[in-house]
Amino acid sequence: MLIVLLGGLTALGPMTIDLYLPALPHMTRELHSSQTLLQLTLTAALVGLASGQAVVGPLSDAVGRRRPLLVGLGTYAVASVVCAVAPTVEVLVAGRVVQALGGAAGIVIARAIVRDLVSGREIARLFSLLLLVTGLAPILAPVVGGQLLRLGSWRMLFGVLTAFGVVLFVGVLFGLRETLPVERRRHGGARDAAHSYLRLVRDRSFLGYALAGGFGFAGMFAYISGSPFVYQEVFGISPQFYGVLFGLNGLGLMAFSQTNGRLVRRVDPRRLLAIGQFTSLAGAILLVLAAATSVGGVVGVLLPLFVAVASLGMVGPNAMALGLAQHPEMAGTASALIGTLQFVVGALAGPLVTAVQVRSALPMATVVAGCVVLGILARVVLTRDRSEEASEPESPEELSGRRARPATASAEEG
Repeated sequence: MLIVLLGGLTALGPMTIDLYLPALPHMTRELHSSQTLLQLTLTAALVGLASGQAVVGPLSDAVGRRRPLLVGLGTYAVASVVCAVAPTVEVLVAGRVVQALGGAAGIVIARAIVRDLVSGREIARLFSLLLLVTGLAPILAPVVGGQLLRLGSWRMLFGVLTAFGVVLFVGVLFGLRETLPVERRRHGGARDAAHSYLRLVRDRSFLGYALAGGFGFAGMFAYISGSPFVYQEVFGISPQFYGVLFGLNGLGLMAFSQTNGRLVRRVDPRRLLAIGQFTSLAGAILLVLAAATSVGGVVGVLLPLFVAVASLGMVGPNAMALGLAQHPEMAGTASALIGTLQFVVGALAGPLVTAVQVRSALPMATVVAGCVVLGILARVVLTRDRSEEASEPESPEELSGRRARPATASAEEG
């Protein structure tokens, strides 16, 4: 039940982003807007998810996990109601920012709870298991969204998100205990949080893994942003069938993540991360060629896109686990910085796809390929000198023991 609840919390991100994707072309017409302005509703969600994680991560390290989580989920539910009744695209964008700020608490704290409870390669295995649960969100969300459009307008979709937030609030209130003991909490307020962020940014290895995962997420978000217009407006696919095609990529993502979960106990996570990145690169290159030459039509785009997106199921869990393994003593802050980088880079990548009127799959394909290449470069350049580091991080018990040693011992080790 804990895995299901944590999976639901981490699913807030893909549910918030994916559920209304089939409705974007309809919303453009109903709100008398443009593709670029509707794209801002996606970008606003990413900005809220990024900034929310940056604040909530250190806060959860200081006051514990439950209280910030409950406040965030309550905010998410109220903002979802505002989105459902928004009369203009400007109000919708504002509502999406607040909605995402609340949802960020679920995402960042769920990852921190994982680091509170397990260590070593179990982190990557548990993240892969969580991805199985959250993998249902990008599969089901567009399918459900497309079918709900048969029954009502896009406003009904935000009503569903409201109900989702309320269910998670009740689940946390009655089913989740505090996982961060008082003695392991960090104190010092904003100054300590700023110092922690600075320490993380200066760690090349941490930054390399964070950017590897961030650019992988950006490539996926470029696909999320562009695919509704590519499939529906370029290839003439219905919203319902678009949801099915989107779900196929979600199934591939789940398959790769579960394969990763089985392999991570025998294979170094760094090696699995590299395999996932280069598999995604192969798919992205074929995608660019298919989009540029129009060979195969929609099938020519669909197949390499499946490879490019599904293989990210090996990139995300390993990049996250390797990044969090560097600093177990501030898991909330590290989780927040990784998540913030993901959504900031994604927010920059998404508008590139729809910066001009979408008339082919080439803009989406180019941005996806560029993000994959940048993720590989981040891993190779920033972590190349750290290959000798142990893949097993300290457990909380080991950390407590290390903290208890005299300052002179730490100085000698330094």
